[in-house]
Amino acid sequence: MTTAGNPVDTAGLAATILADLDAGRRRAAVPDPSSPGGWRADPEVKAAILDCFRDRATAEWDLGGALRFRDRVGLPIKDLLGGPWRVVPGGTSVRAGVYLGPGVVIMPPSFVNVGAWIGDDTMVDSHVLVGSCAQVGARVHLSAGVSIGGVLEPAGARPVIVEDGAFVGAGSSLLEGVLVGEGAVIGAGVTLTGTSRLYDLVRGRILTGTFEAPLAVPPRSVVVPGSRTLGGEFAAANGLSMSVALLVKDRDAGTDARVALEDALR
Repeated sequence: MTTAGNPVDTAGLAATILADLDAGRRRAAVPDPSSPGGWRADPEVKAAILDCFRDRATAEWDLGGALRFRDRVGLPIKDLLGGPWRVVPGGTSVRAGVYLGPGVVIMPPSFVNVGAWIGDDTMVDSHVLVGSCAQVGARVHLSAGVSIGGVLEPAGARPVIVEDGAFVGAGSSLLEGVLVGEGAVIGAGVTLTGTSRLYDLVRGRILTGTFEAPLAVPPRSVVVPGSRTLGGEFAAANGLSMSVALLVKDRDAGTDARVALEDALR
């Protein structure tokens, strides 16, 4: 690659960006009130991560016992020793280029992919996947079995974002750049994509997203799984319905009590 006739050290640039991501000096997406949903992706970050994947040379990491890894040389394991977080023993893997804020707790086994950001005092429970470039805010609870989708291409696409204070229930999946607003509660088993429909029973509206502007769950919403009867003679004859997401209420004191996590667990 060249710029104005001068060669660019893409490997060196990627390594620098990866180090900045790891230290929290840079993010794959940043808050920006002028952008759709209030967030703006950083294409240069995702381009640098893709450069790391393109290098097909492999390296081995032996952390003792059964913790042995073989992966592409540009995507090493994050150094988890001495940081202001707690990663419980049992098989969790975190790639370099992941930012973990002070007070983060990760229960095993979990996987956090390159470019992800996890904010202060967030709880990542067992069997959780946090995908590439996903942005998870402070004091979030990702319950057991949650999947947060990753995004690398196209480079300008918004990653999945879970804002501060949100609660994501067990077995839920957040995919394709969906945004969960501050303090929202996603019930167990909800699946939301960037183009999902969210039926707001409180205000009598349907919230939708597109590939260019993925679905945004309003702050302090409480979302649970539901179903919708399908139209047409065949569907009616066979009693068919499809799963949908329902916004059933706004978060209140009762909801706060149900999703509270004792400080001792953090």
